Amino acid sequence: MLNPLVDSPVSRAGWAFATAVGLAIGLTLSTGPVRVVDGPVVCRGLPRWVFRRGGTCVGSVYLTRDNDGDRVLRHERVHVDQWRRYGMLMPLLYALAGRDPLHNRFEVEAGLEDGGYR
Repeated sequence: MLNPLVDSPVSRAGWAFATAVGLAIGLTLSTGPVRVVDGPVVCRGLPRWVFRRGGTCVGSVYLTRDNDGDRVLRHERVHVDQWRRYGMLMPLLYALAGRDPLHNRFEVEAGLEDGGYR
């Protein structure tokens, strides 16, 4: 039986909601350019307290201060796809996967090297 919460209209609605939240944060706090780069909306110039590492993906929005090179954005595109697949389950599943990016399945899937973890 298919899970109605994964890769479904429900998950896509959650992804759309998360994207709206990401845009509200990014457009409000960004002091740099905001641009769309092959899918993700990249909001630059945010204060460091908004994210833990070099940036964070919320729905289709990547929030960062200045960590937006080509490899990182390739990594973040995978996170956008993960958000689309899992919707609002994404934050819970990501937290359950653990804080260590080397063992977090979402970071591994997105590419550790592209994400700057190796």
